[in-house]
Amino acid sequence: MALDIDVIRARVPALKSGTARFDAPGGTQTPQPVIDAMAEVLAAPLANRGRTTEGERNADRTVLEARDALADLLGADPLGVVLGRSATQLAYDLSRTLAKDWGPGDEVVVTRLDHDSNIRPWVQAAEAVGATVRWADFDPATGELSPEHIAAVLSPHTRLVAVTAASNLIGTRPDLPAIARLTHEAGALLHVDAVHYASHVLVDLAALGADTLVCSPYKFLGPHMGVLAARPEFLETLRPDKLVPSSDTVPERFELGTLPYELLAGTRAAVDFLAELDPGTGGSRRERLASSFAALEAHEDALRERIERGLAELGGTTVYSRAARRTPTLLFSMAGLSPAEVYQGLADRGVDAPAGSFYALEASRHLGLGDGGAVRVGLAPYNSDEDVDRLLAAMGELRG
Repeated sequence: MALDIDVIRARVPALKSGTARFDAPGGTQTPQPVIDAMAEVLAAPLANRGRTTEGERNADRTVLEARDALADLLGADPLGVVLGRSATQLAYDLSRTLAKDWGPGDEVVVTRLDHDSNIRPWVQAAEAVGATVRWADFDPATGELSPEHIAAVLSPHTRLVAVTAASNLIGTRPDLPAIARLTHEAGALLHVDAVHYASHVLVDLAALGADTLVCSPYKFLGPHMGVLAARPEFLETLRPDKLVPSSDTVPERFELGTLPYELLAGTRAAVDFLAELDPGTGGSRRERLASSFAALEAHEDALRERIERGLAELGGTTVYSRAARRTPTLLFSMAGLSPAEVYQGLADRGVDAPAGSFYALEASRHLGLGDGGAVRVGLAPYNSDEDVDRLLAAMGELRG
């Protein structure tokens, strides 16, 4: 079914400002049900998790419901869902934990395509124990990161490969199952950054072949926090630094301090909101999510294709998002105008499409854009044909 964009937009209060928003890769706007869920938890009795008092039970239920919702979203086991402050924090925590077993002679693979949060934690952890970092490049002409790029830097000494499921800068979606096979054949672990991917494609942890995977709810209509998913039996093998009296069960041993209950309630509500994008579908939440994401992909791809055609017709633009499979994320520059000038010109016309490298510093440099990057247009479930009309009209005015 096609998404009812008017219904979706009516449930996102921030859109009342009238701005056409193409800044979703940096964080989506928040639906009212998500806001309400956070307020409801804060208005009810709360305490540390337990089963004796009402406040304890409310806290426990909130945590368990969030884990269940995220497990449905990610194709994971709730006992393998770790809740944290951000995907960056979780990557740092995981890298330091894994690096306890690394040393000189071991190798870690990172890619030029990735967000820095899936590069620097691994680089720094490797350097701290004397392990070697090997870099996989992508093809700047096509934007593709192929399995062959990864194979070229694998060796019997590889302990971990860190790779994105979708580039937050240019949208490239590498062939992760193929990369996973190569990684596991080399005897290494695969860590996947799905922060950008999970906003547009229904995640399946096992199908992707990821040993560990991170995402951020605020990129898919939820609040600001991070999530790590893995098989519970794998998490059982890891010994993170933790306080002595805190729980040593999985996944709690990875969660430092009291969890932000209001954010967990909002995350559960965001997953439920996504499951209702295609309201005519029944079945389990996972089944409803599959139907909704299929409709979402069709909607976003249609808008992306309109934008690509419009930029081509406009002329004088260079689009760097060229991979065969990619998210609805376009990075481009305009001849005669700096990225900052395009960003400002669009903002002046009520269109938010920011400029920069967006923490994908290595990718921006590899594309020849330096640290300044280019202009990024990213789509969300609430974007409409009217938004695209306004974007292309504003671009035409800038072109003059």
